[in-house]
Amino acid sequence: MIERVPMSKTGHARLREELLRLQRVDRLEVIKSIEVARGHGDLKENAEYHAAKERQSHIEGRIMELKDKLGRAEIIDCSAVKCERAVFGSVVTIEDLDTGQEIVYQLLGPEEADVKKGSISVLSPWGKAIIGKCIGDEFEVKTPAGIRSLEIIDIKSGIEA
Repeated sequence: MIERVPMSKTGHARLREELLRLQRVDRLEVIKSIEVARGHGDLKENAEYHAAKERQSHIEGRIMELKDKLGRAEIIDCSAVKCERAVFGSVVTIEDLDTGQEIVYQLLGPEEADVKKGSISVLSPWGKAIIGKCIGDEFEVKTPAGIRSLEIIDIKSGIEA
């Protein structure tokens, strides 16, 4: 059975754009770099050639990875999610019960998670702890600094990141 990868419309579009750039631009550039490096002679001691081949390997690997993720993508419209419970795409406001600090996260897929931009993966420990919770629910999350006691204080429909 194929494991689906949850993804917002915007996240799916970003991955598609990256795939097209890799296939249409980066791949062609590295092929030209390899040709130029071959023209410099002996390939055994040609650092430019080896660097270009390594870059080509990384590009081809990323292309395969993106094709796989896009093929398994389950695209979810974040603006259409319901607000009764925290679900994929929800924007959740959490209060740290120990410090009183409020934190706002949007629950997205692993490819879209960026804590600095306020999004976390639904597959992360925090995401797993938040999913399914309602306003007023208290829960705990194990962090490197210890266990944190948290409470859901607001849930909103998600926005496309």
